[in-house]
Amino acid sequence: MTDVTNGVLHTLFHSEQGGHEQVVLCQDRASGLKAVIAIHSTALGPALGGTRFYPYANEEEAVADVLNLARGMSYKNAMAGLGHGGGKAVIIGDPEQIKTEELLLAYGRFVASLGGRYVTACDVGTYVADMDVVARVCRWTTGRSPEKGGAGDSSVLTSFGVYQGMRAAAQHLWGDPSLRDRKVGVAGVGKVGHHLVEHLLKEGAQVVITDVREEAVRRVAERHPSVTVAPDTDALIRTEGLDIYAPCALGGALNDETVPVLTAKVVCGAANNQLAHPGVEKDLADRRILYAPDYVVNAGGVIQVADELHGFDFERCKAKAAKIFDTTLEIFARAKKDGVPPGAAADRIAEQRMAEARAAR
Repeated sequence: MTDVTNGVLHTLFHSEQGGHEQVVLCQDRASGLKAVIAIHSTALGPALGGTRFYPYANEEEAVADVLNLARGMSYKNAMAGLGHGGGKAVIIGDPEQIKTEELLLAYGRFVASLGGRYVTACDVGTYVADMDVVARVCRWTTGRSPEKGGAGDSSVLTSFGVYQGMRAAAQHLWGDPSLRDRKVGVAGVGKVGHHLVEHLLKEGAQVVITDVREEAVRRVAERHPSVTVAPDTDALIRTEGLDIYAPCALGGALNDETVPVLTAKVVCGAANNQLAHPGVEKDLADRRILYAPDYVVNAGGVIQVADELHGFDFERCKAKAAKIFDTTLEIFARAKKDGVPPGAAADRIAEQRMAEARAAR
């Protein structure tokens, strides 16, 4: 357990993202590990969520992020119909600089000490090879390589689920799920984004891409010469004739600066926590932009890693991820019926499922 500053305590106990069951601050001086594990809810089962490895500016920022991410996982797992609650972990530091086998093993021991209340997996900055190391000391690890009994890269089904969410948005808005000739802007073509581009191109969509990493853009553009490259996200969201905007990088993509200039009629992407603050979804609705809740459409990955705990079967997982199409349509219908934005409708459904589970227990 790490030393806790007054700032971290303030974040923990005065956060607007309250209601968490447990927050563990972890430190291993020998390896340099500093991490935070947050368990938001175990109403539906053991908390499940990935490990983010990121160079946060300070501990307060890391705690705020993990609280938000853990809460989001509770809602995501509930909407995906999984027998899991929500949790998340963050490791503080630049993975390119401090990630070592010793550090990952130390982290795995902290996860193992929770006795199965939290099941970890990959996230930003962590990969299948990292989970293989963590699994050496922690049985509650998913996202491992097939050679180690795991399901491998979860970004494959994450992108497939987002693609299904886009099809549902097209069905709801235009009366046809086809994305042929639709212009789709993908911001972030890393682990998930580049797979999404392939789904879109296969269906005949026009794709515009951007990424802060030049090598990521170059890799996709060389493989798919038909894509258009925007110089940055600001240019992408202002692209004329854009039908769908897909944020696939870090959170907060929809904010007071981006929403007023967004040309797309639909937002559906893989990034977590796309809304910078609660008022943003109303701003989208006021501009008649249809928002597909991020934690619903990007659930393909968590569906995959959850299945790994029971003996992974890719086709079974893909069939479950395909149901994101129906779930997204259900949310749009509920939003229309209740007169609320889609995110609020999704929240209500997820909260009802968690409340019913708590009552049953």
